[in-house]
Amino acid sequence: MFTTTQLDNGTLNNYAVEPAMYFASYPSPEQQRGYVVQATAAALFVAGLLLVSLAVS
Repeated sequence: MFTTTQLDNGTLNNYAVEPAMYFASYPSPEQQRGYVVQATAAALFVAGLLLVSLAVS
């Protein structure tokens, strides 16, 4: 999990092992629809919070 090196003065340095890199793939149409649904739900939630805060104040 960590790579440890030791300097000449005895100090230990821990370095995290970096994960392998890969290229991201473009989201499928199903994933895109899911993102639209999540964005709509988030917008409605924020709008609801704003309306409640206006009603209370």
